[in-house]
Amino acid sequence: MIRLYGQTDKVFTNNGDRILQPLYASVHKEDNGDFTLTIDLDLSCVDDITEGRIIVCPTPQGAQPFRIHNVTQTRKKISAVCRHVFYDTENYLIADSYVVDQDAGDALAHLNAATTPTSPFNTISDISLQGSFRCVRKSLYEAVQTVVERWGGHLVRDGWTIGLRQTIGRDNGVTVEYAKNLQEITVSYDWSDVVTKLMPEGFDGLMLPEVYLESGIQYEIPYTKCVNFQQDVDREAYLDETGQLDEEAYQEALIEDLRNQATQYLENNSVPKVNYTLAANLEKITDVGDTVQVNDRRLGLSILTHVIAYDYDPILDKYTKIEFGNFQQTITGFYQAVTAQMEREVEESEEAVKVVLGEELTAATAAIWNAMASSYVIYDRDRILVVDRLPKESAQYVIMINSGGIGFSSTGINGIFNSAWTIDGTMDMQQINVINLTANLIRGGTLTLGGTGKGDGVLELYNRQNVMIGRMDKEGLKMYGPDGSYVLMNQEVGFEGRDRNGTRIYWVNGDEFHMRKGVMDEEITLCNKLRFIAIERYNGDTMINDGIGLVSVASAGA
Repeated sequence: MIRLYGQTDKVFTNNGDRILQPLYASVHKEDNGDFTLTIDLDLSCVDDITEGRIIVCPTPQGAQPFRIHNVTQTRKKISAVCRHVFYDTENYLIADSYVVDQDAGDALAHLNAATTPTSPFNTISDISLQGSFRCVRKSLYEAVQTVVERWGGHLVRDGWTIGLRQTIGRDNGVTVEYAKNLQEITVSYDWSDVVTKLMPEGFDGLMLPEVYLESGIQYEIPYTKCVNFQQDVDREAYLDETGQLDEEAYQEALIEDLRNQATQYLENNSVPKVNYTLAANLEKITDVGDTVQVNDRRLGLSILTHVIAYDYDPILDKYTKIEFGNFQQTITGFYQAVTAQMEREVEESEEAVKVVLGEELTAATAAIWNAMASSYVIYDRDRILVVDRLPKESAQYVIMINSGGIGFSSTGINGIFNSAWTIDGTMDMQQINVINLTANLIRGGTLTLGGTGKGDGVLELYNRQNVMIGRMDKEGLKMYGPDGSYVLMNQEVGFEGRDRNGTRIYWVNGDEFHMRKGVMDEEITLCNKLRFIAIERYNGDTMINDGIGLVSVASAGA
């Protein structure tokens, strides 16, 4: 039963304002991705299907609320694309909240409690990983996305509850066999990283004594590669009491580390990455994350995969499309993975720079999507190339990734890479647009804040207790005292000081200095002619009285 509710309804236990009889309905859900309802109804519903109202619709996980987002009407029907109420999190703002060394559950609860207006959501998580996150002027939606990226796990959306789980789905013994029990299926294979015989290379050209490692899985044609592994074995741990290195023990540790890394790499890459998309209603599938055993006799593969997306017909109560596999190669997923890794690296390094992109990133993302149809990824031995056309020799725009870093060229693969991010942390760019920048030290000549197309410049200063002690913006420069008083300088007032209640206590008017009260510890000089000085009169060693004396500057100097 599909029911219609009002914009502000939170409880969906009754029949709502109306029971809907749609002409068509489909629920689309992705693991950590979209969760939407598309629905068509006859024109008798035209006055009821309006922006912001809520439709509660059956899903494989039970009835879920979807908010009407886009409505279109023709002469025959009215259509709407509805988003799960989870996306209401876009409307709740977090001004400034700092999660410090907390697990995912505490992080979600902390951020959810910091919104304006007050969030209607509840949060849960079973991920114990500890982490930190400073959230400044972001929506709750953006904050949750960051938690998913940094803490890992799977996003669970159930009514007004936001969850983050280590694992989701079930293993109900579902098995599919290509060309046997499934006919209408699209299969994508990626053999780029497959290796069955590996020559690992480690620190300073280190090789294993046995030279090669071989997988238990072999194919008719060989897949042999040499892969270089980064090693981080603590050299200090192998120094003796005199500071001398135990060369033999250190070498053994490097070899053992190289062997472990290579063995894991071989296990992960001995089979191709495969995606299956089928138009079928598999029995026993309950949700994204469900385990699926795939047997592909053509390749001799037996792979344990998981459901990563589905389309579900709530009218017929069946799946119309299911996607499962051991990889999901999308630009969105690639961007999120790289962003999460960059943010983790930045937080672990005191000398790193974190750039959180806003409008510029939106524009860049749009450019990537617009060019996606004509972009090609090539795994070329010791480098990865992203080119705008094939063959690679004819490409104009090129991104190259290798052990030296990332380079960008607009003159082909053999042209000039005039923008680069090298492995030593150096970013060589002709222009960098930044929304938020976090750094320990910034060196440069001129710092320009604000301007045409950038709004008003703002500079804020904080002490170690995260209390703002100064701010420079369009109102001028304001420095705060510990009691709430402040000094203000701008073009309108010139220079003035105010107490904690905002009362003006001293100020400059033209070439005159004014103050409500004043205390002079030693003396006052007027017009460089007359001095007010403190005097004391004594009778022997006993002071009789004290007061103020007036003397000329000239006589005092004499």
